[in-house]
Amino acid sequence: MIDTPCSVPKVVAVTRIYDLAMTHQLDTDDYFIHCVQKLCAAERLNFFLIEPAWVEQFHAYLEQGKVWPRVLLNMHSEHHQPDDIYHRLVKLAAERGTQVIDPPDRALAAFDKSRLHPRLVEVGVPVPWTLIVPHDQAQDWRMTEEQRQELGSPFIIKPAMGYGRKGLVMDATSEADLQRSIAAWPDDNYLLQRRVNPRRVNGEPLYFRTFHVFDAVYLTWWNCFTDQYRLVAPQEQEEFDLGQVEEVVERVAALTGMGFFSSEIAQDETGQLVVIDYVNDQCHLLSQTASPQLGVPDSLVGNIAAKLVEGVTGLLGRAPLTGSGQGHSTGPGHARSAGSEQAPSTGSGHAP
Repeated sequence: MIDTPCSVPKVVAVTRIYDLAMTHQLDTDDYFIHCVQKLCAAERLNFFLIEPAWVEQFHAYLEQGKVWPRVLLNMHSEHHQPDDIYHRLVKLAAERGTQVIDPPDRALAAFDKSRLHPRLVEVGVPVPWTLIVPHDQAQDWRMTEEQRQELGSPFIIKPAMGYGRKGLVMDATSEADLQRSIAAWPDDNYLLQRRVNPRRVNGEPLYFRTFHVFDAVYLTWWNCFTDQYRLVAPQEQEEFDLGQVEEVVERVAALTGMGFFSSEIAQDETGQLVVIDYVNDQCHLLSQTASPQLGVPDSLVGNIAAKLVEGVTGLLGRAPLTGSGQGHSTGPGHARSAGSEQAPSTGSGHAP
């Protein structure tokens, strides 16, 4: 019998590295999350879902160097709230060398409508006629008669950093209506826009929700009056010359450098395309099975998830093991080079 005590092995602190982490508020059904999880497993990617129950701990561990995601897919953070835990997590991840989809500075520049609108106008992307009013001037601000004629009545007011129709005023008729938007959504800037009436065919508006995912564009009909989605039929691609819609999305992507975002595009009564909602960087992918009234068609949700995971494998410098979703190709896209496979030093003494 050997009665000498065994030596205790030295414990070495190790950083837990994930190939892909995803922030999510769990404000939709789980179908998109399940698709990403399943596809990551098929690609042999380590995946972690940063849901509200774990976000504080994940942020602390990332700060301490105990965890590190190679790629972070940001499906939830509040750009307008610097103290928001998800906002701080995404910012910290970018600072630690994680490849964020999309990088926070880039996403913020694209999401802020007051910053993006002049850039879109400069490069000729079709957008509504717009006035931008700073919050600190709103109380006493007045339109000129020429501006009033250009804007028309009623007109639209939207906060520069608003989303989900928060602060949106659809029936504004005067400067006084700015206060309605301000009360609903305090912001630094507000956009006053000429109302765009979409052309109708067979009673349905020619209005699209588009999703740009790395090097692909996915189009779907979206009824702006009922919120219902419908997939584009193969014959409609040519019938409505939808290549033009894809080209507009490509131009927005090229200008902003964004990899993953959605936009809203309408064809107005004169037949011209107009980008209504420029860039939404955290796409709401509620499935149609879960919500027939508001949801995105399940097959499209699955294709977007597949294209995202394929894009992640590219960022990691790997060839995908499985096929991706089928979207309309948009050319070279905005692939970014894969970063180091080693977690960057955090100064905490933890070795990867």
